[in-house]
Amino acid sequence: RAARALTTFQLDEYADRKCRTYSGGQRRRGDIALGIIHEPKVVFLDEPTTGLDPQSRAHLWDEVRRLRSDGITIFLTTHYLDEADALCDRISIMDNGRIVAEGTPTELKRAVIGDVVTVGLNGGAVRAAGLLEHRPYVRKVEIPDEGGLRLFVEDGARAIPEILRDLEQAGLRLSSIELHRPSLDDVFLTKTGRSLRES
Repeated sequence: RAARALTTFQLDEYADRKCRTYSGGQRRRGDIALGIIHEPKVVFLDEPTTGLDPQSRAHLWDEVRRLRSDGITIFLTTHYLDEADALCDRISIMDNGRIVAEGTPTELKRAVIGDVVTVGLNGGAVRAAGLLEHRPYVRKVEIPDEGGLRLFVEDGARAIPEILRDLEQAGLRLSSIELHRPSLDDVFLTKTGRSLRES
């Protein structure tokens, strides 16, 4: 088991070194290896990929998937919502110690109906929000801290020409516009009223 854990977490070449000489990422992988070496039925992983480089992070994702496929129940806390989306069967979003949303990733994203259009503006975000919030194609308007607008719409492909026309007629200049399907970040924003960075 020890040999398999060393190989799984890419620690073979460091196996004979004292742990105090390990880098932060090596220590993190060693901690997780120690946590599963006795083949538990349930594993709690608290921010397991914090501080890992992208390659180590991807490798750890693969290992979490393997553990899950072996029938181990894994409780994972993370601030990386892409990680939760990729690894978790069920997700609970917490805000100030309270669960504000719970379900599968698909169910949570489906709860944020429609598309999200992010509009970058050269000033005038408050004026643009006031103009667009009453349009029939817009369900909700947010002004994120970084400026511009975040518009929740039913159909982004149809809404974008309307947005462009309305802002142009009002003399507001766009610097960018993006369309994307709701993500867990959008679910977090909708349920808590702020971005994960702010919290």
